[in-house]
Amino acid sequence: MPTAVLQVDVEKIPSDLHLPDKYTRAFVLVRRKGSPIAQFSVPVRDGHVDLERYNRALLQAIGRQSWHWGVEGYLGRPRAVDIASATVAICTRERPDDLVRALRAVGALQPAPAEILVVDNNPVTDRTREVAARFPAVRYVREDRPGLDAARNRALLEATTRVVAFTDDDAVPEPEWLDHLVRPFEDPRVWCTSGLTLPLELETPAQEWFERYSPFGRGFERRVFDGTRHDPLSVSRVGAGANMAVRREVLSDLGGFDEALDAGTPSRSGGDHEMFGRILAAGHRIVYEPAAVSWHRHRRSWEELREALYGYGVGVYAMWTRKLLLDREPAVLIHAVRWFHYGQIRHLWRALRRRPDAVPLDLLLAELRGCLAGPGAYLAARRQLRGRP
Repeated sequence: MPTAVLQVDVEKIPSDLHLPDKYTRAFVLVRRKGSPIAQFSVPVRDGHVDLERYNRALLQAIGRQSWHWGVEGYLGRPRAVDIASATVAICTRERPDDLVRALRAVGALQPAPAEILVVDNNPVTDRTREVAARFPAVRYVREDRPGLDAARNRALLEATTRVVAFTDDDAVPEPEWLDHLVRPFEDPRVWCTSGLTLPLELETPAQEWFERYSPFGRGFERRVFDGTRHDPLSVSRVGAGANMAVRREVLSDLGGFDEALDAGTPSRSGGDHEMFGRILAAGHRIVYEPAAVSWHRHRRSWEELREALYGYGVGVYAMWTRKLLLDREPAVLIHAVRWFHYGQIRHLWRALRRRPDAVPLDLLLAELRGCLAGPGAYLAARRQLRGRP
């Protein structure tokens, strides 16, 4: 049965939450003065949220966050930077329906960005160009080199601003998303930011398992990752490329995104995390800002989910192969062993023992197959790059 996605404010707690009968659970995002502070799931019975569990979870969320509110009240919020210094880029390929929804959300950003780019990656039809033409504020760019990282680099090249914010075509950023995402760039050492990405819908088992096993969200606490202190090979807590912004200097000073990584190439993913690591290795900072909220439509079918997790496995080990071969970082071998031992083996053991909350075995095996394929996939992607005209 599907899960309802709800939002509540701690200062306006409803006495009852009524939902359509098809829902058996509710995913609840808790806000305070507009800012997200917590999330939890509660049962739904006969169209009503279980208020006892709801109130208990809400009190726990408030208790964990209350000291933050006192600090915020004392220090105040950071002042906003010039929003005109930011470009919003959507890198897309043959998903016009998703793109329409994303562009409507980007068009509602307050304040509006300096420019909006749609980068059409290796298209086979004119559908993306036709969608972009329906939005007067959008500039359409065609990039025929295949791969999400090639499209990201093209966006950095085309942008007329120093900061470029990236959102996916299957994501819906909130109106204040860009404002929160660019504020940290007031610090010259900040070269990248990421935000909180939540599920747009949880209507299918595949979407629920994606959110349980491989969510994009990284919690509700603002964090600063500093290259002088943090391990550049451990970036899983930074965020995701579906909700990030970078300085354009990553193109000129760091060589841009690795075009042998991510969607549209044999490596399938990993381009965002590889760039996070390179930014930290160069001594810069990355800020995770949970107030920059975007809602992502997860894969709806089981086959799509299995393919996605296979791709994530490929991408992680492709990224580590790059770090090992090009960056001469032997420590990636330690990270690979730790991830396998402490993460995947534990999940596999629970699945084989048929624990009720275990991740389905076919998803775990798909991810493992991807891990084994990752090194070869990266080498194949590098060969394709060398073969380009």
